Amino acid sequence: MKKNNILNKYFGDKKFYMMVLAVAIPIIIQNGITNFVNLLDNIMVGKVGTEQMSGVAIVNQIMFVFNLALFGATSGPGIFTAQYVGQKNNEGVKHTFRFKLLISLVICIGGILIMLGMQDTLISLFLTDNGTLDVAATLKYAKEYLYVMLFGLVPFAITCSYSGTLREAGETNVPMVSGLIAVGINLVFNFILIFGHFGAPKLGVVGAAIATVISRFAELAIVVIWSHTHIERVPFVKGLYKGFTIPLSLCKKIFVTGTPLFLNEFMWSMGMSAVTQCYSTRGLDVIAAFNISNTITNLFNVVLISMGNVVAIIIGQILGSDDADDVVDTDRKLITMAVLSTAVFALILVVTAPLFPLFYNTDEQIRALSVNLMRVAAIFMPVGSYLNCAYFTIRSGGKTFITFLFDSAFLWVISWPVAFFLSRYTQISIIPMYAIVLALDFIKVAIGAFLLKKRIWVQNLVTESK
Repeated sequence: MKKNNILNKYFGDKKFYMMVLAVAIPIIIQNGITNFVNLLDNIMVGKVGTEQMSGVAIVNQIMFVFNLALFGATSGPGIFTAQYVGQKNNEGVKHTFRFKLLISLVICIGGILIMLGMQDTLISLFLTDNGTLDVAATLKYAKEYLYVMLFGLVPFAITCSYSGTLREAGETNVPMVSGLIAVGINLVFNFILIFGHFGAPKLGVVGAAIATVISRFAELAIVVIWSHTHIERVPFVKGLYKGFTIPLSLCKKIFVTGTPLFLNEFMWSMGMSAVTQCYSTRGLDVIAAFNISNTITNLFNVVLISMGNVVAIIIGQILGSDDADDVVDTDRKLITMAVLSTAVFALILVVTAPLFPLFYNTDEQIRALSVNLMRVAAIFMPVGSYLNCAYFTIRSGGKTFITFLFDSAFLWVISWPVAFFLSRYTQISIIPMYAIVLALDFIKVAIGAFLLKKRIWVQNLVTESK
């Protein structure tokens, strides 16, 4: 009997898993194929040369900060969107979309100005000459890649607003299909433009950037056209741009709830970049190895990342519908599913890690280093899965200041100082340094378990808006 009680506590029935998979599968497929194509892109650039691969990796690390800032800015109103969907309040969804679009464009303009004005400074933070790679060439390739990538930021920002709202409204297939088409376009143009096939010029890293920009415009066109030709499926788009008003009371609520979330994503991405910069003090070969490792690890992290979105959608809708009696039980089962699924992928990565670096045109030292980095990352993947679900659970109830402390404050107060100390004041090599920094997340696991048990996140944010 006790065994059955434990099983019922942490595992759902067939109906539960069918409900979860209906939300999760489109997101997992999109993230999986996107990361697989990113892997192919990475291999293509890696075939050109290690300096080119490192330059692209550095720019993508800078873009990572922009992407997370954009994600944080749209996630605040997204909390309200999910709960408005639970209420079937289309006007509320419309208002939150407008807020997302405006704040996305503001961040986009700011990001472009910063990256143009501080390009040399930002890129040079990751350039440490250890005699293995050409620093000047890496800087040159990074700047060439950055200039072109900036043209894709505006369509990417608008797509985020549309795709995020569609997912929160339960239309997960459309962002999936648009994303798949976009990555297919990106892959084809990468093959043509990087290597100069079919009579096209051989453009290297510039070709990779052009392919990405083309794919982002294609993805934007698909989600916008579908949304505005399927009003019966997504009624919030009807009259979306008429008047373009947002109630001041809602703006205030989104601002209060969303500002810590935006600051969290921005500060967290900055913190991760700062930690990566600490790793880069061990030489450019470490940047190259991390580029390979992170690309492969992201592919195996597809369930980890996707289940966070699933938690946000399912828990947000239950909270918004005021049917919150089983929300804690549902969340616990979602977390169990996420952690166990991630553990399976982590085990596969540990076994298959040596195969992937063979596809890169780089030296054996960088290949061996990337394998060790992948295996260390795999060991901690289940921990990351738990923390990701805990973060999205707490966020779903609007406790965004707590998520700020839980996520980015922890990174800046604990993880980064340890990484900084180890990189500057010890001779410890990159593998044990990386493992020590990741192991600090066990402290977050204890904090996350406490916060979930306290149930401070179980609240409806939009009841008064009915």
